[in-house]
Amino acid sequence: MKDKHNVRCLTERVLVIGLGLIGGSLASALRTRGICRTVIGYDRDKDELETGLRLGIVDEAAADLLAAAAQADVIVLAVPVKAIETVLAEILPVLRTETILTDVGSVKGNVVRSAIRLFGCVPNRFIPGHPIAGSEKSGVAAADATLFEHHKVIITPLPQSDSDAVTLIARMWQAVGAQVLQMDVERHDEVLAATSHLPHLLAFSLVDTLAQEQDCNDIFRYAAGGFRDFTRVAASDPTMWHDIGLANKQAILQKIDEFTAGVGRLRKAIETEDSVAMLGIFTRAKAAREHFSKILSGSAYTQNNMMTKDTTFYAQPGGQVQGTIRAPGDKSISHRSIMLGSLADGVTEITGFLEGEDSLATLQAFRDMGVVIEGPHQGAVKIYGVGMNGLRQPPGPIYVGNSGTTIRLMSGLLAGQSFDSELSGDASLSKRPMERVAKPLRLMGAQVETGENGCPPVKIKGGQALKAISYEMPMASAQVKSCVMLAGLYAEGETTVIEPAPTRDHTERMLRGFGYPVDVDGNKVSLAGGGSLKATKIDVPADISSSTFFMVAAAICPGSDITLEHVGINPTRIGVINILRAMGSNLELLNEREVGGEPVADIRIRYAPLTGIKIPEDQVPLAIDEFPALFIAAVCAEGETVLTGAEELRVKESDRIQAMVDGLKILGADIEGTPDGAIIRGSKMGGGVIESHDDHRIAMSFTIASLRATGNIEIRECANVATSFPNFIELAQHVGIRVRKEEK
Repeated sequence: MKDKHNVRCLTERVLVIGLGLIGGSLASALRTRGICRTVIGYDRDKDELETGLRLGIVDEAAADLLAAAAQADVIVLAVPVKAIETVLAEILPVLRTETILTDVGSVKGNVVRSAIRLFGCVPNRFIPGHPIAGSEKSGVAAADATLFEHHKVIITPLPQSDSDAVTLIARMWQAVGAQVLQMDVERHDEVLAATSHLPHLLAFSLVDTLAQEQDCNDIFRYAAGGFRDFTRVAASDPTMWHDIGLANKQAILQKIDEFTAGVGRLRKAIETEDSVAMLGIFTRAKAAREHFSKILSGSAYTQNNMMTKDTTFYAQPGGQVQGTIRAPGDKSISHRSIMLGSLADGVTEITGFLEGEDSLATLQAFRDMGVVIEGPHQGAVKIYGVGMNGLRQPPGPIYVGNSGTTIRLMSGLLAGQSFDSELSGDASLSKRPMERVAKPLRLMGAQVETGENGCPPVKIKGGQALKAISYEMPMASAQVKSCVMLAGLYAEGETTVIEPAPTRDHTERMLRGFGYPVDVDGNKVSLAGGGSLKATKIDVPADISSSTFFMVAAAICPGSDITLEHVGINPTRIGVINILRAMGSNLELLNEREVGGEPVADIRIRYAPLTGIKIPEDQVPLAIDEFPALFIAAVCAEGETVLTGAEELRVKESDRIQAMVDGLKILGADIEGTPDGAIIRGSKMGGGVIESHDDHRIAMSFTIASLRATGNIEIRECANVATSFPNFIELAQHVGIRVRKEEK
């Protein structure tokens, strides 16, 4: 009996040819969900066909294939890849032009070539497809109507494919619970050769090899779970895998050759007891396995697409912040520690590393360029540096997710390499300006291309002889300064950067920590190219930008008293401290000390009434990332706060001025935006729904606003909070903020 409460009917008659596991499961799912009026099954094995009818997997069992094909609106070829051409040839005489054809084969090039041989070209209503699902069981009796739920189906339409046919096939698979993706035919076969065909064939080969050993009974008797998991797929249908091996021959051979070369490298490392090489293989593999869906470019089935959840924060009014906490490690320092540690001679050890997605993107990028990196584990990272000229060309474009720091600083570093490279990011990063780093790099002799409107991707031609320049920056930007300095490491002569206003100096400090001379004279920073870096130990202080949310939370909420431990108070980063003090905040710096060249302190903040101020423009570059939270402080202050000289905020992860103005107006605050800042008047905040525009700092700022709001605040698009502050919600709840998150 069909479930009439499910997806509405998409078409009339669907013919499934081949009632094996995949064909039977699709037929059953179509029938039980009422996706079509009638499901007809056909199989050359009459017993299978009768079983399908008896089990209710199909509505009708076709005794005559040609008669069934002549009446079908959609035909699904669920037969082995080597049999598709035979079946197509058989039904060709009765096919109607309006009939839609699709298949389920795991090799698409073979299917397309078969269609061309028979039809002269691929019919525009033939949409090749491939469900990524399966089971060790086979036959119609193993059919499972839920088999495709939460699995991927790849369709490979061709340029001439009919758009209505493509839509219907996509909707059919979506209706049975699958996620539908599109690829071109060649890319599909290449990806499947690596992710499906090669592992299956290796499992067959391994079991076959071990089975021929004299003591094979003991090998299999004492095999642990890992062996059983790896070789499970060797229980699959041998005939099917024989056909796949022939149908996707070239792509599989290429992957076997690549795998053989990799095994050869591992064998050599073990034979020579090369610990660094062995660690490199194992750490890169572990990282790839853990992060392929989030960070690695060219991950299975999707290109450069970070798989993030739809995350929403729900903040309730009230609460107060109390306690002692330590915010995550400084993101700026975490990025730079990976970059310089990778280029150093020797082993660099890092503690306090920020395990957020931005920093992990930088770490993965250097693994992709051949650097052996252990960790991170509870903030500990060990980097086996390769020296200034030891990086290797990555296997493909370097995907940096949402990290503007990574893409801009690495542009300078990669400009001095001998190999070509490409940097890309997620949808948010792909809207951010990159010409501000490309222009000075070109002046140094680098060949740099940016994408549409000067945004990512950034393509860099290797092997260029860089020349030192004296560069006067048009606007204050630590990222641009650092980019030029990193390129200067590889340039002939002395590179100088002149700042219009002070910006964070983590790069200069860390270069000195690695033994590289850097001269600072007022607003000029200079270094000579051609030197080397020596490995060191780095203790990353807590990030003042992350700490800011709790500093502001305590500053605006009566009864609050919080201490933030081991916070970096670099003079180029303490604008937020200076601004909060100017507004009247009760803020103390305790236990001031220096760790690894960076000043740190414990920061205690107790509630005190705030007063609006005209924010000094010389403080703006020193607090550029902290302004979303400072906007909340200004709304809670008595009087008017005026921000000018902050146009940089409009080209961050979002237009942060507009995002904060729009959101605060929704809550009822008295605020107006200006081209380079805002005018904020002390006012009350209610509740409302806030769009964070995938900007982590906007999301966290409106979370702390709930402490002074009178209604509930719903904050959408919060997944990117993980880029800088993975445990923000947990710490917020711990100190007394009434917030929860939901992920879909």
